[in-house]
Amino acid sequence: MSERTLLVVGATGLLGRAALLHFKGLAGWRVLGMSRRTADVDGVEHLEADLMDPASVARHRDALASVTHVLYAALFEMEDLIGGWRHQEQMDTNLAMFKNLLGPLESVATNLAHVAILQGTKAYGIHVEPMRAPARERWPRHDHENFYWLQEDYLIDRQADQRQAGKSWTYSIWRPQVVFGHAVGSPMNLLGAIAVYASMCKEKGEPCRYPGGIPVITEATDARLLARAMEWSADNPDAAANQTFNITNGEVLIWPNLWPFVCDYFGVEEGEPIPQFLAETMPEREALWAEMVQKHDLAPYTLKQLIGGSWQFLDRATRPTGGPVPPSIVSNIKLRQAGFPDCYDNEQSLTHWFDEMRRTRVIPGD
Repeated sequence: MSERTLLVVGATGLLGRAALLHFKGLAGWRVLGMSRRTADVDGVEHLEADLMDPASVARHRDALASVTHVLYAALFEMEDLIGGWRHQEQMDTNLAMFKNLLGPLESVATNLAHVAILQGTKAYGIHVEPMRAPARERWPRHDHENFYWLQEDYLIDRQADQRQAGKSWTYSIWRPQVVFGHAVGSPMNLLGAIAVYASMCKEKGEPCRYPGGIPVITEATDARLLARAMEWSADNPDAAANQTFNITNGEVLIWPNLWPFVCDYFGVEEGEPIPQFLAETMPEREALWAEMVQKHDLAPYTLKQLIGGSWQFLDRATRPTGGPVPPSIVSNIKLRQAGFPDCYDNEQSLTHWFDEMRRTRVIPGD
């Protein structure tokens, strides 16, 4: 098989970074990463670009010409993370970013074979109303405005136009749940927020109390799992062509049940749970984090730079106040029947990514 070239757009995010790490070690693949910041992954060619600036994408025409596969993992989120999910600016910006990538790419990538984009459980309206479980890909589109639909419709329209022009490529749409991975400044990085919270509790000699309320039954997706699914889809093009797949680790996620494991990893006392909104209490610890960066020789990020909007995302995951929440469970049957069998143990996933955060010096070691 001739060499294939994967373009990972959003290379510094949770899923993009994991894809770079996975594919750079595979024979027969050339890997390109595109983002505004350079990903901290050696052995990958980086294309610096701002997707809101078409010219910054178009200047990479020579590199883009070789692209055969695309993982579009770029994402714009607003400062008010949860509120932004239904804001027109968030939708318009994400659509514009996608258009500004796909247009220049199509014009030069004559061997383009596959484009993968990402959605999530908001496709099932979980941020609008209680979600039926298990959610299935074959259900009609949930009736609400979402940039998912804007990108999906544009993608399908572009595919039809290309077919009329004598070109042929396929697409896939992936719907992970809460992503377990490592990325600096990601707005939806639960593990980063949890790791920093636990590290600060240890530094202060405080119990690492579970900050949530009534447990939410949900699922997680290890970022490495999606990377492996990208490889599978490339090697099994007929199975993945023009399909939408849910993808999760394969077991339920209930944070209070995992909390003792988290505390044991960080060597901190668990203590009694005390519901709290970390988006309100943690930013006040910016000075403490600065001291920890100096003391433990950590990467020189401020707390805001490192965690971003993820405190808000963690608050949503743990629900410090409020009544019971319906389970957030999706069916993985379609993907398994298509031939992709991989899965991850949540505790092993946590260990891997906490270790990666220590290796890259964004949190203290033992």
